[in-house]
Amino acid sequence: MRITNAPASRERRRRRLEAAKGFRGGRSKLFRTATEAVDRAQRLATMHRKLRKREFRSLWIARINAATRAEGMTYSRFIEGLTKAGIEVNRKMLSEIAIHDAEGFKKFVETARAALV
Repeated sequence: MRITNAPASRERRRRRLEAAKGFRGGRSKLFRTATEAVDRAQRLATMHRKLRKREFRSLWIARINAATRAEGMTYSRFIEGLTKAGIEVNRKMLSEIAIHDAEGFKKFVETARAALV
């Protein structure tokens, strides 16, 4: 009796084609093309998870910068003032405060300005 690896191979191919579902054309139908497409997609997904963190930080900094300039101060001086004042609030929270609570953010700016003098 001849024993093959057919069930395992078939399952492996099925899983790969299942992962390529939704891709266009041969990328979802043909095994080799689907394998290449899925490998690339997984590689880029890993890379973009790292990039997303950087992009969000840039966004928060841009928002804080806009809010501090409206108060007559630059972003770098604002952060320097907060550091000297011993205030440890991350940039995500600062940007949320700048958007939703203008008065609260103004207090942060005043505190930073006072610490710089």
